[in-house]
Amino acid sequence: MKPGIYHDLSNEAYHSGPGISKSQLDDIAVDPSCYLWRKKAPEDEEKKSALNMGSALHCLLLEPNEFDKRFIMAPEFNRRTNQGKADEQEFLKSVSTMGMTVLDAEQGRKLGLMRESVMAHHSARFLLEADGHCESSIYWTDEETTELCRIRPDKFLTNTPVIVDIKKVCDMSRFSRHIEEFRYHVQDAYYREGFRNHFGEYPQFAFIAVSESIDCGRYPVRVFRLHPDDVEVGHSLCRQNLNTYHQCRVSDCWGGIEEISRPQWARKQDNRYE
Repeated sequence: MKPGIYHDLSNEAYHSGPGISKSQLDDIAVDPSCYLWRKKAPEDEEKKSALNMGSALHCLLLEPNEFDKRFIMAPEFNRRTNQGKADEQEFLKSVSTMGMTVLDAEQGRKLGLMRESVMAHHSARFLLEADGHCESSIYWTDEETTELCRIRPDKFLTNTPVIVDIKKVCDMSRFSRHIEEFRYHVQDAYYREGFRNHFGEYPQFAFIAVSESIDCGRYPVRVFRLHPDDVEVGHSLCRQNLNTYHQCRVSDCWGGIEEISRPQWARKQDNRYE
C-alpha cells in the first residue's frame, strides 16, 4: 500500500491490510505482545454478526444510502406468545443468508430517534451535511520511523480542514472519562498528523457524541473539541507508541510477559500492618 488517499477501499480491506492504525497503537500502549496477539487470534464470527448499534448509527449518519444494504428492520413480534416466537424465528431464518445485520423493532425505533437528535443539533448537522468524504483511508510514511501509518476518518470536510468523528456513548456525563479510557486524545493526534501529512494542513478535530441513554425523554447530542493540553498529551503518547512499535518490528521482539500489581487501594492497606 503506497502513501496516499483511497476513497473506495472497503472497511475489511483497510483493517486487514498493512500499516499501523490508532487501534493498534492502543494495543502497543498496553503491551506490544497484545498487538501481535490481536493479529493472530481468531474471531468469533457469531458474536461479530450481532447488532452493533455504533456501526448502525455510523452508517445511518454518514452513509444513509448504504443503510438498507447492510441492515434489515425486523417487524415487531409478540415474544410473549408461542406464535410470536415462531414468527420471529421464521423471519430470522429467512434473512440469515443475506449477510446483513438485523435490527429488531425497538432497536430500529431507538436508532431513528438518535439520528433525529443528532440532526437537531445545529453544529452536528452542519458537519454532517457539509461537503466531505466519509470512510476514506489515508496512508503516509512517518518521518521519524519510516513506518507506514494509516487512518480512516469517519468524515473530513473538503472546503475546510476539519475531521469529524462520531462517538456513541452510554452516558454523556461519562464522555470525558471515555477520552482517557479509549485514548481519544491519541486518536485526535494521530488523525491530525495523517491529515497534515497528506494535505499539508493541520486540521481541527470535532467529536460528535451521541448518548444512547435517555435524558428527560431525549437522546443527548454534543459536539466537542479537545482542550489544547490534552491534544499535546495525545501527540506525546502517539509518538511514544509509534516509536515502540518501530523498535519491536525491527528487532522482532514483542515481549509477552507483563508485570501486574495489586490494586492501589489494596497496596495502601499494607501500611496498616507495618
